[in-house]
Amino acid sequence: TSYQYPPRRYLVPDGVRKPRNNVIVVRVRHYIGAGGFIPDKPYELTAGEQTIDLRGSWRCQLGAVMEPLLPQTFIQWKPMGLFNGMIAPLLDYVIKGVIWYQGEANTSNPMEYRALFPALISDWRDKWRLGDFPFLYVQLANYMAPSPRPMESKWAELRQAQLKTLSIPHTAMAVAIDIGEWNDIHPLNKKDVGERLALAARKIAYDEQLVHSGPIYKSRKVKKNKIIITFTHTGSGLIARGGGELKGFAIAGTDKKFVWAQAEIEGDRVVVWNDSIPEPFVVKYAWADNPQDANLVNREGLPASPFRTDE
Repeated sequence: TSYQYPPRRYLVPDGVRKPRNNVIVVRVRHYIGAGGFIPDKPYELTAGEQTIDLRGSWRCQLGAVMEPLLPQTFIQWKPMGLFNGMIAPLLDYVIKGVIWYQGEANTSNPMEYRALFPALISDWRDKWRLGDFPFLYVQLANYMAPSPRPMESKWAELRQAQLKTLSIPHTAMAVAIDIGEWNDIHPLNKKDVGERLALAARKIAYDEQLVHSGPIYKSRKVKKNKIIITFTHTGSGLIARGGGELKGFAIAGTDKKFVWAQAEIEGDRVVVWNDSIPEPFVVKYAWADNPQDANLVNREGLPASPFRTDE
């Protein structure tokens, strides 16, 4: 398996396993960066319903050392390479719409994405000459180690750029902050992603009347020491996934020093506060690389998009 993220699943042929004292050997080759095992992935030996956990300390022997290889030149990643190689040949075909899942490579400059992404949509619609065809996209999934306190996040800023792109007609966004993996930039759960995109397609491309999106931030109002948040796409009501306390909200005054906030659902609104912030100014929700505790959803089970109430 020549890539670090996909699962390795190897069959042990009949006749190889001995009744006792078996030795499992793994050869790791790496051309750049550090080799070894990806943390927190499952490592196990299975036979029928029996599973043997293989995590722990392994003996290691260095086989050979070589200088790191120069990276391959991916022409398709160069200016115009991807478009000319993969999009231009399709422009004479009729399409119903587009599904787009990308953005990880742009997290170093998320503000630029606010211009790049809408420009791409406009350009493709112009070149296909099919009008404003549906453009459905996936918001960045949760990734990297979670933070125990409110943090700034390039990944969250990129998600905000994706959120703002919903202002373009005939677009829809599938939120994925609850189905990623902290240690895998290409999470395995594509089924839920596909189902959420399918809901969006049924609504945007086929005009079915259904709930196709989780809650989307609409507005905020300060009332004494609390901020009241309103949403669109609340479906049949807001809930905290799994019940219990609503999590993932942070609040700050004008100094922008964020602390975790208490939050309660009141109808189709969420009231946010922290007693240490007497004059609140801004709220953030799921604003992190990996907002694993964020649990605001509508009753249809679709998660709320991350957002912040200021710019």
